[in-house]
Amino acid sequence: PPTLRLVLDLLKPHDPESPVLADRVAGLDGIEGVNAVLLEADKRVENIKLTVEGSDVDPAEVEELLTGLGCSVHSVDEVACGGRLVEESPTPQDFHT
Repeated sequence: PPTLRLVLDLLKPHDPESPVLADRVAGLDGIEGVNAVLLEADKRVENIKLTVEGSDVDPAEVEELLTGLGCSVHSVDEVACGGRLVEESPTPQDFHT
């Protein structure tokens, strides 16, 4: 089944800027939209949450492009596969502090 959503925690240099990075990822085959959110920045790097959605996202191709742009994938925080997107459902554990 195809990958429809991929959410990555990235460490990236300041160059390329986030809009350029998102545009490059959005240009890959099978990708219909990209959202890049700045989580933290310091003098040398930025921590970005990158959400990629499409009809057939290729996680290996996305990671290869990001690595080529100087990014490091810290973690894959979400993956959605199949014939449709299924959103996360809250469970009782989510409400415990």
